[in-house]
Amino acid sequence: MDTDKKKILDRLRRVEGQVRGIQRLIEEDAPCQDVLTQVAAATSAMKKTGAAIVSAHMKKCLDDSPAASGKSRDEFSKALLRFIDLS
Repeated sequence: MDTDKKKILDRLRRVEGQVRGIQRLIEEDAPCQDVLTQVAAATSAMKKTGAAIVSAHMKKCLDDSPAASGKSRDEFSKALLRFIDLS
């Protein structure tokens, strides 16, 4: 398994754990602010996972192109991250 794929799967497993934690909080009637804090964390983690997926895909696609350089790939990745606003 390549490194990017392993990292993405690891991220998804962490998100899965976060979602199970949210379910547990709701089952235990945790305070709303605690539940919402965890929902925000899981949402952020999913956005970052999506960005990692797109980045890995673009790296592969751009690496397969003889005209693409590492610099153009990095510039594209930075622009894409700005576009989806993960700050």
